[in-house]
Amino acid sequence: MVFSIRTTRQKAIALITLMGAQVFCAVFFVLDVLADYLEAGAEAAYHLHLYVETLATVSLVLAIAVEGRFLLAMLRRQVHLEESLNQARSAVQDIMEDRFSEWGLTPSEQDIATFLIKGFTTAEIAELRGSAEGTIKTHLNAIYRKAGVRNRTEVLSLLLDCIMVTEHKDA
Repeated sequence: MVFSIRTTRQKAIALITLMGAQVFCAVFFVLDVLADYLEAGAEAAYHLHLYVETLATVSLVLAIAVEGRFLLAMLRRQVHLEESLNQARSAVQDIMEDRFSEWGLTPSEQDIATFLIKGFTTAEIAELRGSAEGTIKTHLNAIYRKAGVRNRTEVLSLLLDCIMVTEHKDA
């Protein structure tokens, strides 16, 4: 999800840059059209070129306005999605902490269970914690026993069930 948000920001920056160039062009064309009308004076009504140039300039200004609305909507959507993601992260963290407390996990077991939920292997958890793999395996077995499950898949399934039940109750 972080990749998606970063990509959205990059798209917004690209769109703002494009709109800046368009605004520059629009200002140039508006000034050029005004100068052409002043130069043509009363004969301006007989110049097809001025009508086409005016139409193109008005179209460019309208396109900039539409792009501006699109950009604002996209940025609002991004903010909303980031807020929703933060709320979801917080809710999942709360559920994990509740389950860890309910299972009676020690702080070390909670730390290891968090790594387990994030998908780290036993070797990776051992390296991150500066512990031996055997120590991590001992902690994992204690976590499984306290949670009433047999393996990491069942721990994840149990937490996922808690998340889904909690979301269903809130809906």
